Amino acid sequence: MTSSTTTYYRHHPLRVRRWLAVAAVSATAATTAGYALRTDKVYGPAGPGQTSYQIAGHTTVSSANQQPVPIASLAKVMTAYLVLRDPSDVTLTVTEADVADTARRAAQDESVVAVAAGETLTEQQALTALLLPSANNVAAMLARAEAGSEPAFVARMNATARTLGMRHTTYTDPSGYDPATRSTAADQLLLAQAAMRLPRFAALVALPSATLPVAGTVHNTDTLLGQDGFVGIKTGSHDAAGGCFMFRAHRPTGDITGVVLGQQGHNLIQAGLQAARQLVTSLP
Repeated sequence: MTSSTTTYYRHHPLRVRRWLAVAAVSATAATTAGYALRTDKVYGPAGPGQTSYQIAGHTTVSSANQQPVPIASLAKVMTAYLVLRDPSDVTLTVTEADVADTARRAAQDESVVAVAAGETLTEQQALTALLLPSANNVAAMLARAEAGSEPAFVARMNATARTLGMRHTTYTDPSGYDPATRSTAADQLLLAQAAMRLPRFAALVALPSATLPVAGTVHNTDTLLGQDGFVGIKTGSHDAAGGCFMFRAHRPTGDITGVVLGQQGHNLIQAGLQAARQLVTSLP
């Protein structure tokens, strides 16, 4: 397997050359625990697997195939980013309609958390449900509470994407369940960097578990937390998107922030996680 990379140089040219040599190896590495980092093959509607990562805040490496593809629950990072940037706190009161919507989503195998009519979720609890167990039902509730309607919130998502320089990104829903929500790994890296500058966001995605009023204990789908320096950020998966993972890991030479899209395996979430782990552990 071979893969070309597009690189952007800012500082330390000698170190960059060494990193690029390692990056070339990581993009062609053999399967680790049944998964391989895929950057050169086409997988049905998901399109080509992609990677983009930044080392120590000044060297960015992206695979050459940066085309918009479905990103699944990585869309929730933008949802959380918009909620956290709003200076007013959002409080959610669960309605009978929200309970019915949750049941509908669960019936079609969407990721949801249990809710009950009359339940109140603070903004922190709602964001926890959004980012840890990746609740699509709470993504919709947050969008309506924040902007009055899901279409109005989606418009804000797209406007913010433009502001961040995400020129190849289109959001069509707040959860990413809709495969028409598309982006590139390079665009999602821009969002990862912006979101991780928000202390509350960084603290949330680093939680391995938390407790919600009705759902009880929920667990982070990012099972790499605490291993190999990983401190977040967000998994995503469905048939159209494959396995996706936006991540940050602390390494001796500096933080690595990155995104992998379109990974394939018998467990899509694990495919995305293992692709990122393979990449991070191959770097200094």
